[in-house]
Amino acid sequence: MSDFVKVSRDGDVAIVTIDNPPVNALSFHVREPLMQALLAMRDDASVAAIVLACAGRTFVAGADITEFGKPVQQPDLRAIVAVLETIAKPTVAAIHGTALGGGLELALGCHFRVADAGARLGLPEVKLGILPGGGGTVRLPRLLGAVKALRMIVSGMPISAAEAHEAGLVDAVFQGDLTPHAVNFAREMARKGGPFTPVRDRDDLLGETDLAAFDAEAADLARKARGLEAPIACAQAVRNAVTMPFDEALAAERALFVKLVASDQSRAQRHLFFGEREAAKLPGKDVVKRRIGRVGVIGAGTMGGGIAMAFANGGFPVTLLETSHEALQRGLGTIEKNYAVSVTRGSLSEEAKRDRLAQFKGSTDYADLADCDLIIEAVFEDMAVKKEVFGKLDAVAKPGAILATNTSYLDINEIAASISRPQDVLGLHFFSPANVMKLLEIVRAEKTAPDALASVVDLARRIGKVAVVVGVCHGFVGNRMLAARGSESEALLLEGATPSQIDRAFTDFGWPMGPFQMGDLAGLDIGWRNRKARGLTAVIADTLCERGHFGQKTGRGFYLYEAGARAGIPDPEVESLIREKAAEKGIAPREISADEIIERTLYPLVNEGAKILEEKIAARASDIDVVWVNGYGFPIGRGGPMFWAGLEGASKIVERLEHWHQRTGKDVFKPAQLLKRMAETGSWDVDAKA
Repeated sequence: MSDFVKVSRDGDVAIVTIDNPPVNALSFHVREPLMQALLAMRDDASVAAIVLACAGRTFVAGADITEFGKPVQQPDLRAIVAVLETIAKPTVAAIHGTALGGGLELALGCHFRVADAGARLGLPEVKLGILPGGGGTVRLPRLLGAVKALRMIVSGMPISAAEAHEAGLVDAVFQGDLTPHAVNFAREMARKGGPFTPVRDRDDLLGETDLAAFDAEAADLARKARGLEAPIACAQAVRNAVTMPFDEALAAERALFVKLVASDQSRAQRHLFFGEREAAKLPGKDVVKRRIGRVGVIGAGTMGGGIAMAFANGGFPVTLLETSHEALQRGLGTIEKNYAVSVTRGSLSEEAKRDRLAQFKGSTDYADLADCDLIIEAVFEDMAVKKEVFGKLDAVAKPGAILATNTSYLDINEIAASISRPQDVLGLHFFSPANVMKLLEIVRAEKTAPDALASVVDLARRIGKVAVVVGVCHGFVGNRMLAARGSESEALLLEGATPSQIDRAFTDFGWPMGPFQMGDLAGLDIGWRNRKARGLTAVIADTLCERGHFGQKTGRGFYLYEAGARAGIPDPEVESLIREKAAEKGIAPREISADEIIERTLYPLVNEGAKILEEKIAARASDIDVVWVNGYGFPIGRGGPMFWAGLEGASKIVERLEHWHQRTGKDVFKPAQLLKRMAETGSWDVDAKA
C-alpha cells in the first residue's frame, strides 16, 4: 500500500508489515497507510485474521520523538489503536526486537501478542519526562494488574519476552522466524472463534486492586522520583485506570501527556536524549574502525578493577596487570567479591559470575599485554609514573594497538609525545565505580588517529557507556567545571554558611547529594593530594585532612559518621573550625541564602562551560550536559548545566556573574565572551533539537 506499510496474504490471514528503518518509528508517513491497511483488512470478508508485523531488526520501537510539541497530524496512534479495537476478527501483534513506547501501545490494541524469545517490551516514556500517551497507562494495567503496570511504567525499563509471557502481556513466545508462527497462531485463534475481547474491555484484574497497597507503592515511587514530574503523573494515570471508566481514564492520560510534553522537565529530558546521540557522532563516517578483541588494563586497584569489570561485563577478555603478585591477587579478589554481591542481590546468576570471571587473565609481566588491541593504564595520577608506563607499552604493544590513559587531569598530549606512536594515544576517563557509572569522557589528543577515536567511541556503546568526545585541557570537561563549581565552597563556609546548609541548597535543587556530602563519600584525601600537587590550598578541607578526617572511611570529614553510619550528622568541631578560620581572616559571619549559594556555585559552572565551548574543548553545549548528568549527578529534570542556563537566561547569569566579579575580584566570575554575546542577542540555542 506504500513504501512504509505493505500487506501480504498467507491464505486467509493478512500480514500487515511496517517497514520504516531503522526502528520502525510511528511517523505520520507510517500511520496514514497503516490506518488504511487496517480498515481495508477489517472490511475484507476473505480475511479471517490479521497479523501486525515489522520488517528489519525490530518491531515498532517507539513514536517519532521529533514530532513532539508539534501539531498532531491525523491519524494519531490513539486513532489507529481505536480502529484495531473495532476489528471483530483476531488481531495478533508479532513482536521481535523491541516493542517500546508507542510500539507496545500499538500492540496493546491487538487482541493477542506473540513474541520472539529475544524480544523486549517496555514503556520508557518516563525517561523523556512524559507518560505513555497512546493508552498505555490505561490498557497495560488491564493485562498486568495495577501494581505491576505501575512499576513497569514508572521505571521505564523493558522486560524480556519470557517475563512478559509470565505476566500475561504476551500470549505466546516462539523461537525462530516469528511471522510464520504468528500466522499459525492467528489462524488457530480464528478457527476457535470469538468473540475476541479488546484489552480495553478486560477489567477483571482492575477489580482486584488493593488501592491502599497501590497508593503506598506510588508514594514510595514518588519519593524516589526526586522532584521529577513524569513518574508522579504516570502513577496518577495508572490509578485513573483503576478508578475511572476506560474513556475517562484515556482522556485524563492525554491531558497529563499534553501538560508534560510542554514542560521544561520534558524539554530537558528530550534535550538529553538527543544530546547522547549527538555526542556519539563523529565526522568522517567512512573511517574503518580497528578491531578490538582483547583489552589490557594496568592497575588492579579500585579504578583499574572497575574498568576491567566494565569490559568483562561487555564480553571482552581482559588481561589485568599489576606490579606484584600480591597486588594482583588483591585486585582479582575484590573483583570476585563484587560479582558475588551481584549474585546475592539477584542481579547476576552464579553461571554469569563464572563466565565473567573466566574473562580475566592476571599478570605481572608487561609482555603479556602484547596480544591486546586496547590497553588502558589506571595507575597513580602522576605524569612521571604515566610516562614510565607508556614507555613500557611502547616496547611491547603490537602495532595498531590503542593506548589509553585513565587520567582525570593530566596533559595527554605530553604523554603521547613521550612515545613513538602518538597517533595511537588517547584518554579514556572512566568515572568511579567504573563498572557502574555510565559516563566515559573520551579525550582526543592532538595526534590521535581518526580510526583510533572512532574505534573507542563504538567500543563505549558496546560496553554500555555514554561516550562524550572532548579535547585536552586540565580536567577536560567534567573536572574542569567541577573545580569552577567548587571554587566558592570554602568562601561560603567562611562567610557564614554551614556544610549542611550548602548541601541542602544542592539537594533542594535536585542533586542527589551536596558537595560536602560527596567529598566525604569520595574521600577528602583525594582532593587534598591533588591540591598539594598543584600548590593549592583549601583551609578548611586541608585542616580536616591534616587531622586525619577523610570522610566516611575515617568516620569524620565535613560530617560526623557515628558507628560506621553512611549518613553524616553535623559535626560541632567542624563548625568551630570554620568560625576559627573565619576569625583569623577577619570575616564576620552573615546569613547566606540558598539563592546566593546557587549563584556562586552553579553560575561559575555554566561560565566555565561557556569557556570550554569557546576553546572547542567540547563540540556542543549538549555534550557538556551529557557529561554532567551522567557523570556528576546534575539533575536530569534540569537538562544539564547549559540547558538549565538557557532557562535562567544569559542576561541574568551575566548580570549576577559581573556582580560577584566586582565583589570578589575572582576570575571564576568573569563572564565568558560567549555568555556576553548571548546576553546581548537574547538567544540561547542549546535545546534546538528538543
